[in-house]
Amino acid sequence: MTATRNEALVLVADDHPPTRAGVRAALEAGGFTICAEVADAGSAVEAAVRLRPSICLVDIHMPGNGISAADQITKRVPEAAVVMLTVSQDDEDLFDALEAGAIGYLLKDIDPRRLPDALRAVLRGEAALPPHLLTKVVAEFRQRGRRRRVALPGRQPVDFTHREHEVLAMMRDGLTTAEMAERLFVEPVTVRTHIAAILRKLRVPDRRAAVELLES
Repeated sequence: MTATRNEALVLVADDHPPTRAGVRAALEAGGFTICAEVADAGSAVEAAVRLRPSICLVDIHMPGNGISAADQITKRVPEAAVVMLTVSQDDEDLFDALEAGAIGYLLKDIDPRRLPDALRAVLRGEAALPPHLLTKVVAEFRQRGRRRRVALPGRQPVDFTHREHEVLAMMRDGLTTAEMAERLFVEPVTVRTHIAAILRKLRVPDRRAAVELLES
């Protein structure tokens, strides 16, 4: 099957058959043609290379990893627009998908009647993101302009947001969560969220290990 530029061909990659069936019904009703349905990342890449669809609609957590598929498809079929269709609202999934080249990130609870319009917008060159996720992307973009890079012994440097860097400095000074919250004029739960992000980025289990790593 060979695609032409004006054919709205869509590749659907999802390991859940009812989801694929629902997507097919919604898109065909909206004037799209489903060129293939696949259930894993490897098959998604193979089908995208072979069929050259206009859009690849890819689940994140299917076998083989949807973000990996998005990365390979955007590199090997750059004319195809990759849109993630997922239940995940996790920030890491969102930003990893966008960094892999996805132009859209839609949630599976989207009204099926809105899906064709969302993909038509993608074909016009627009990004497809729910408003609350777009807000996250804007906030992340603003934060990246204020990133602080920290060198680590024997590891790649780690980038922290401006606020994470402030919390990190207070961790090194031995401040408690309550003391950090008072100094930053935020709630303790907010401080704990920043600390969790720091520990995840440093790949350490607790504050003591983080400080020891930074001072080694």
